[in-house]
Amino acid sequence: MKKIFLFTLFCLVAQIHVFACTNFLVGKKASLDGSTIISYSADSYALFGELYHWPAKKWAKGDMLKVYEWDTGRYMGEITQPAQTYNVVGNMNEHQVTIGETTFGGREELADPDGIMDYGSLIYITLQRAKNAREAIKIMTDLVAEYGYYSGGESFSIGDPNEIWVLEMIGKGKGNKGAVWVAVRIPDDCISAHANQARIQQFPLNDPENCIYSKDVISFAKEKGYYKGKDADFSFAKAYNPLDFGGQRFCEARVWTFFNRYNKDMAKFVTYAQGKTQEPMPLYIKPDRKLSIADVQEMMRDHYEGTELDWTNDVGAGPFKSPYRWAPLTWESDSVQYCNERPVATQQTGFVFTSQMRSWLPDPIGGILWFGTDDADQTVFTPMYCSITEVPECYREGNGDLYTFSWTSSFWIQNWVSNMVYNKYSYMHPDLEKVQKELESKFFAEQDKTDKEALALYEKSSEQAVQFLTKYSGEQAQYAFDKWKKLGEFLVIKYMDGVVRKEKDGEFIRNEHGKPSSPQRVGYPKEFYRQVVKETGDKYKVLY
Repeated sequence: MKKIFLFTLFCLVAQIHVFACTNFLVGKKASLDGSTIISYSADSYALFGELYHWPAKKWAKGDMLKVYEWDTGRYMGEITQPAQTYNVVGNMNEHQVTIGETTFGGREELADPDGIMDYGSLIYITLQRAKNAREAIKIMTDLVAEYGYYSGGESFSIGDPNEIWVLEMIGKGKGNKGAVWVAVRIPDDCISAHANQARIQQFPLNDPENCIYSKDVISFAKEKGYYKGKDADFSFAKAYNPLDFGGQRFCEARVWTFFNRYNKDMAKFVTYAQGKTQEPMPLYIKPDRKLSIADVQEMMRDHYEGTELDWTNDVGAGPFKSPYRWAPLTWESDSVQYCNERPVATQQTGFVFTSQMRSWLPDPIGGILWFGTDDADQTVFTPMYCSITEVPECYREGNGDLYTFSWTSSFWIQNWVSNMVYNKYSYMHPDLEKVQKELESKFFAEQDKTDKEALALYEKSSEQAVQFLTKYSGEQAQYAFDKWKKLGEFLVIKYMDGVVRKEKDGEFIRNEHGKPSSPQRVGYPKEFYRQVVKETGDKYKVLY
């Protein structure tokens, strides 16, 4: 979502998010099972995590759609409806088309306050209208050309069961309706990523199968003075989103950690991720091995562990080695500016997903949105098939909001648990991870059987298959919700008041008389006590 420069606030009223959102993309020949994969974390302190749903519908000629800005709810205007819209579950539609995003902001003078289409509405309106990725690109670019583009610069991940694309777009300023943009197809055997920094550098000018762009994307940059040179050397990223320290350390570093995990040659770009060198990373790379959907889910939980950006072992991590720091990203000490790292997994996530698009299955069965609310590291990716016609109660829109706590809302239960874990991470996260792995292992183990049952029903009636998958998805969401609520109760009891109560296999141990056993007074790790002594000397020394 919205980007600020390191020392200067990027000041547009609608842009309320800061260095938010991460997308990872996997081509079908780079995945273990042949599926295409897109991941997305919707990161914003102002975003409530819920699963959006638009049912398929036919529209009469002249029907209009009121557009409201996704971030703020502000009314933007009206656009015409097509004759038919498709079923949409979250960020995936019934044809397995998936769209994610990250906002890079870019040149603020190019924002158009008169545009009707904001980036969020553009995503969800397009999902209701597109049957494949290429069609989605055309719909998105046609919509902004006709109605104007309101938001800042945006990178979109657009995929279907056969293709993965990155589309980068920015407006043309007040009084100049439309946008300049370029879309590049990610090769099938490659992976890609973007995280709030424009990533398309030079692109082929005569390869429409793999690259599409607005006719004025280069000429407009020249007209505005953003670029002088040959068309063949033009870089979209350099012209419309010039790199700064924040763009590297807070944004490109997240791309680097993904690339570095799956390609050993990417280790050399660590200095780029740190903001020390400026040679950009490629838009996409070939991984050293094929990725599973579980690999991508695990990557969404990354905090730079085991890399030069790992920050779990310094004083800022506290005694319990937390991989989190509280906002803001930058801070000052003795008139010197410093920063926190901005990892992939972050506390401000509203919802997160990994979409699995499978060409060998009928669309209602092939598309799975593995969905979770809150921080990716603290959530459970639960299978929501793209054809479902009802949203589970725990994900339902309107079941609570940021100012209304609900004990039946997944977002609130996840936050209840994660906010216990953050400050005692090294003690409590293993208990969370145990339940997380148990649930996700269950879902993966059931996937083949569920697909086969749905396929057998689909051969008789597509409606029966959809009903079956709607029921299955709802049951899994409720099962995960109930388990997580029990986890929260368990953590409260086990770690209440700073001690650790003894348990075995989730059952608390009682004494021979049936009473609770004496808890362990665990205190703090030895390294923390050494630091206390180093800073306080003999102040707390026991004298006799």
